[in-house]
Amino acid sequence: MSIRIEKKILEKACKGMIETILLCLPNAFKGTIYTIGEPPDLIATRVTSGYIDESLGKISWGLPEKSEYNPPGKPWLAYRDEVGHPLEAMGWCVERQKSWTAEDPLTDVRSVRLQVDGVWEDYNHMEPVLVRKTDLKQDMYTHPDYPRNTAHEIIWKDSEYVVVAVIKIHFNPQTIRIGSHETRVIKRLSRALGTELLSYQFRQDSLEAMRQLANDRLNTCNILADSLRNAITKTGLILSLIKQEVGFLREQWETILLTARNEKSIKVEAVRELNGVLQDMGNGRKEPLIEDLINVQNRFLELSLPPDMGENWVGMQIEERWEQLFDEQNSPQEFRERIQGILGKLKKALSYGREPEIINSYKRLPENVKQDWVDLLYKNCGRFDGAVLARLIEILDNKDLDIPSRDKSRKTLTQLKALAETMNALERNTNFLLRQVLNGNEKGKPKNVVFQASC
Repeated sequence: MSIRIEKKILEKACKGMIETILLCLPNAFKGTIYTIGEPPDLIATRVTSGYIDESLGKISWGLPEKSEYNPPGKPWLAYRDEVGHPLEAMGWCVERQKSWTAEDPLTDVRSVRLQVDGVWEDYNHMEPVLVRKTDLKQDMYTHPDYPRNTAHEIIWKDSEYVVVAVIKIHFNPQTIRIGSHETRVIKRLSRALGTELLSYQFRQDSLEAMRQLANDRLNTCNILADSLRNAITKTGLILSLIKQEVGFLREQWETILLTARNEKSIKVEAVRELNGVLQDMGNGRKEPLIEDLINVQNRFLELSLPPDMGENWVGMQIEERWEQLFDEQNSPQEFRERIQGILGKLKKALSYGREPEIINSYKRLPENVKQDWVDLLYKNCGRFDGAVLARLIEILDNKDLDIPSRDKSRKTLTQLKALAETMNALERNTNFLLRQVLNGNEKGKPKNVVFQASC
């Protein structure tokens, strides 16, 4: 139950992921990826480390440091939580399948150097790379022997995932915090790495099948197509990151408008009111449906979606749960109408930053620039559009735009635009090669795109 691919391919995939993260996050300067071996040993092994030199504009690679995680690696029994031993962030990430952020290295309780040598490490974030057990399970007779923690509990027993790798990113001092924009980006990219490693394993398995089934050309070509299709999923991740960055800018724009008008966030107030109603309904007891609804509503506050997508999210994730709660509690019609009214305010809040009356009251931007800015922020993107992104980057270069992350977002979107254009070219070439493999060496240019990534 682990990723088994060739060393060169593994190292190439890890370098590509580290490079993507360092280019997407200007405040990150170093990245390392560790693989987690098969249970019960779960040997953590450093694959590669990359350090970006901004003055030279390139990344240096290698494993120059002495570390217990350098090959052949460190087994689970050596880095799990033990009484009397230094606590390690690696043990936390692997056992709990959760990230660890050292936002204050001086008080990082899982810094081994701080505990042993009294020397604090860099500001950093560690993210486990998760893959579903069902994706790695070879057959119905496979029963991995998962290890136990010091409480003699079997780890991952109730989880549908296994940890196949851990990403560690170092940041400039005081530029990283728990739950920040950077940690959300790394979490999304960790999913992409899991998918990519899995796709490489699928491709490796496919190549082995091709050697065994040389006489069955159609079957082997289908297997290869599946593997290559998985290999280009990174394009969709880059587009998702662009969308997330635009959402981050949308949040800041609405914050500026709220501050200028001395108003409170309707979105926050509506969720707070809904949560208050739910807490009163629970009377201090833990009701599963109520707890779940509160968690979903709190999660909505962490999202920044375009109005159309946001309304769909509220309808499917929040309204449907309220309807279930209404039926379960046999709620009166007056109560239902009250909640529907609050949900209506919540949906309306999604368009706050593009309301004509509100944006007209903001006079710090020229009208034509302001209108373009609002249209771009609230545009429901279906696929990558280089021209739209170029205009957004151009507006971010306008110093009249008083957005806190203006320079950082402009650099990030510029880098993501370049990456998306490169991946789109790779996608077109991959489609052409697939058609050549499946249909023979037919001359001519590719007519249609087989795989298309969307936001």
